[in-house]
Amino acid sequence: MKLYEFILKFTLPDANQDAANYIEDLALAGCDDALIGIGQPGRIALQFNREATSAFAAITSAIKDVKTAIPAAELIEATPDLVGLSDIADLLGFSRQNMRKIMLNHNQSFPAPLHSGSSSIWHLAKVLNWFSQQQNKAVAPEITEVAQVTMQVNIARALSELQPNTRQEFMKIQEELAQYR
Repeated sequence: MKLYEFILKFTLPDANQDAANYIEDLALAGCDDALIGIGQPGRIALQFNREATSAFAAITSAIKDVKTAIPAAELIEATPDLVGLSDIADLLGFSRQNMRKIMLNHNQSFPAPLHSGSSSIWHLAKVLNWFSQQQNKAVAPEITEVAQVTMQVNIARALSELQPNTRQEFMKIQEELAQYR
């Protein structure tokens, strides 16, 4: 068993209800390994330190436990996933300036951001994979594993919001593009 650290953020079924009312139910449902944040009305965040055989098992069991306690809660985000340069630099022990130099010096191979602008954002799993393969920079396997799973959870959550027709059209486009690779 390994210890996995991650955060799950949910919307609550009734934004006007005090989130503190759910704390006991969450503990009874198995979320006694989480710090619970209730500072934002209509939302709840749980910072887990969960032992499991894999990050996937830890994260999916935590989601199930929250849904047991609060069936109508909707997952907003699993983290760590979306990160900026400062987040990456902190995790890898670099200064932000050094991280920016690395990114700029390897602009052909460095992962493309999901959003570019004054604050660019990347999937942490893709950046950690790049550092492992391109820079031979070791990162704790639990962090890499959690980042990979949280990315997949967030992608799955986003895909669930697609209209069925949009999903089908997108899949057709993906199949057509695959022929040109």
